[in-house]
Amino acid sequence: MMKKSAPVAADPDAYERALRGWKKDVVAALRIAVTGAASFEEVIKWGHIVYISNGPVMLIRAEEERVLFGFWRGKRLREIEPRLKASGKYELANQVFVKGDEVDSVIAAKLAKAAAALNRKLGNPQDDAKKG
Repeated sequence: MMKKSAPVAADPDAYERALRGWKKDVVAALRIAVTGAASFEEVIKWGHIVYISNGPVMLIRAEEERVLFGFWRGKRLREIEPRLKASGKYELANQVFVKGDEVDSVIAAKLAKAAAALNRKLGNPQDDAKKG
Protein backbone atom coordinates (compact mmCIF):
# COMPACT_ATOMS: atom_id res chain seq x y z
CA MET A 1 0.00 0.00 0.00
CA MET A 2 1.31 3.44 -0.94
CA LYS A 3 1.97 5.80 1.96
CA LYS A 4 0.26 9.12 1.55
CA SER A 5 2.35 12.15 2.35
CA ALA A 6 -0.52 14.49 3.17
CA PRO A 7 -2.40 14.16 6.45
CA VAL A 8 -6.17 13.90 6.36
CA ALA A 9 -7.35 17.49 6.00
CA ALA A 10 -10.58 19.16 7.06
CA ASP A 11 -11.09 20.87 3.69
CA PRO A 12 -9.34 21.30 0.32
CA ASP A 13 -7.55 24.49 1.41
CA ALA A 14 -6.11 22.72 4.46
CA TYR A 15 -5.08 19.78 2.24
CA GLU A 16 -3.14 22.13 -0.04
CA ARG A 17 -1.63 24.04 2.91
CA ALA A 18 -0.29 20.77 4.36
CA LEU A 19 1.79 20.12 1.23
CA ARG A 20 5.29 21.40 0.48
CA GLY A 21 7.42 22.10 -2.58
CA TRP A 22 6.56 20.78 -6.02
CA LYS A 23 3.52 18.80 -4.79
CA LYS A 24 1.96 21.95 -3.38
CA ASP A 25 2.64 23.76 -6.70
CA VAL A 26 1.04 20.97 -8.75
CA VAL A 27 -2.02 20.68 -6.49
CA ALA A 28 -2.50 24.47 -6.47
CA ALA A 29 -2.26 24.70 -10.28
CA LEU A 30 -4.70 21.80 -10.76
CA ARG A 31 -7.20 23.29 -8.30
CA ILE A 32 -7.14 26.66 -10.09
CA ALA A 33 -7.62 25.04 -13.51
CA VAL A 34 -10.43 22.76 -12.32
CA THR A 35 -12.43 25.31 -10.35
CA GLY A 36 -12.27 27.75 -13.24
CA ALA A 37 -13.52 25.18 -15.78
CA ALA A 38 -16.92 24.16 -14.41
CA SER A 39 -19.08 24.30 -11.32
CA PHE A 40 -18.00 21.63 -8.83
CA GLU A 41 -18.43 20.87 -5.18
CA GLU A 42 -14.84 20.58 -3.94
CA VAL A 43 -14.58 18.31 -0.87
CA ILE A 44 -12.24 16.04 1.03
CA LYS A 45 -13.41 12.46 0.51
CA TRP A 46 -11.42 9.24 0.84
CA GLY A 47 -8.50 11.31 2.16
CA HIS A 48 -7.99 13.52 -0.90
CA ILE A 49 -9.63 16.32 -2.89
CA VAL A 50 -12.69 15.16 -4.82
CA TYR A 51 -14.74 17.20 -7.29
CA ILE A 52 -18.44 16.40 -7.43
CA SER A 53 -20.99 17.30 -10.10
CA ASN A 54 -23.82 14.77 -10.42
CA GLY A 55 -21.56 12.30 -8.59
CA PRO A 56 -17.77 12.17 -8.32
CA VAL A 57 -15.99 13.56 -11.38
CA MET A 58 -12.29 13.75 -10.53
CA LEU A 59 -9.77 13.75 -7.72
CA ILE A 60 -6.42 15.22 -6.80
CA ARG A 61 -4.31 13.02 -4.54
CA ALA A 62 -0.82 13.90 -3.33
CA GLU A 63 1.27 10.85 -2.52
CA GLU A 64 4.87 10.48 -1.39
CA GLU A 65 6.46 10.58 -4.86
CA ARG A 66 3.62 11.72 -7.13
CA VAL A 67 0.38 13.66 -7.51
CA LEU A 68 -2.54 11.89 -9.17
CA PHE A 69 -5.12 13.77 -11.21
CA GLY A 70 -7.78 11.10 -11.57
CA PHE A 71 -11.09 10.89 -13.41
CA TRP A 72 -13.96 8.49 -12.82
CA ARG A 73 -14.63 8.41 -16.58
CA GLY A 74 -11.06 9.12 -17.61
CA LYS A 75 -10.87 6.45 -20.30
CA ARG A 76 -13.30 8.61 -22.30
CA LEU A 77 -11.00 11.65 -21.99
CA ARG A 78 -7.83 10.21 -23.49
CA GLU A 79 -8.19 12.10 -26.77
CA ILE A 80 -7.85 15.33 -24.75
CA GLU A 81 -4.89 13.99 -22.74
CA PRO A 82 -3.18 10.81 -24.01
CA ARG A 83 -1.11 10.60 -20.81
CA LEU A 84 -4.24 9.50 -18.91
CA LYS A 85 -3.61 5.88 -17.90
CA ALA A 86 -6.40 3.42 -17.19
CA SER A 87 -6.59 2.49 -13.53
CA GLY A 88 -8.60 -0.36 -12.05
CA LYS A 89 -11.95 -1.41 -13.40
CA TYR A 90 -14.75 0.69 -14.83
CA GLU A 91 -13.59 3.83 -16.63
CA LEU A 92 -11.05 5.25 -14.19
CA ALA A 93 -7.93 6.90 -15.57
CA ASN A 94 -5.20 9.03 -13.97
CA GLN A 95 -2.57 11.50 -15.03
CA VAL A 96 0.52 11.21 -12.85
CA PHE A 97 2.70 14.19 -11.97
CA VAL A 98 6.17 13.71 -10.51
CA LYS A 99 8.82 16.19 -9.42
CA GLY A 100 9.75 18.40 -12.37
CA ASP A 101 6.41 18.03 -14.19
CA GLU A 102 4.39 21.15 -14.92
CA VAL A 103 0.63 21.42 -15.09
CA ASP A 104 -0.80 22.46 -18.45
CA SER A 105 -3.68 24.56 -17.13
CA VAL A 106 -5.47 24.62 -20.50
CA ILE A 107 -5.48 20.81 -20.75
CA ALA A 108 -6.44 20.41 -17.08
CA ALA A 109 -9.38 22.79 -17.56
CA LYS A 110 -10.48 20.97 -20.76
CA LEU A 111 -10.39 17.66 -18.91
CA ALA A 112 -12.42 19.05 -16.00
CA LYS A 113 -15.02 20.58 -18.29
CA ALA A 114 -15.36 17.40 -20.39
CA ALA A 115 -15.54 15.21 -17.28
CA ALA A 116 -18.34 17.34 -15.80
CA ALA A 117 -20.21 17.15 -19.13
CA LEU A 118 -19.96 13.33 -19.07
CA ASN A 119 -21.57 13.22 -15.63
CA ARG A 120 -24.34 15.55 -16.84
CA LYS A 121 -24.96 13.29 -19.83
CA LEU A 122 -24.42 9.84 -18.27
CA GLY A 123 -25.28 10.36 -14.61
CA ASN A 124 -23.39 9.47 -11.46
CA PRO A 125 -20.48 7.10 -12.25
CA GLN A 126 -20.99 5.38 -8.89
CA ASP A 127 -24.33 4.09 -10.25
CA ASP A 128 -22.38 2.30 -13.02
CA ALA A 129 -20.14 0.71 -10.39
CA LYS A 130 -23.19 -0.61 -8.51
CA LYS A 131 -24.52 -2.21 -11.72
CA GLY A 132 -21.17 -3.89 -12.43
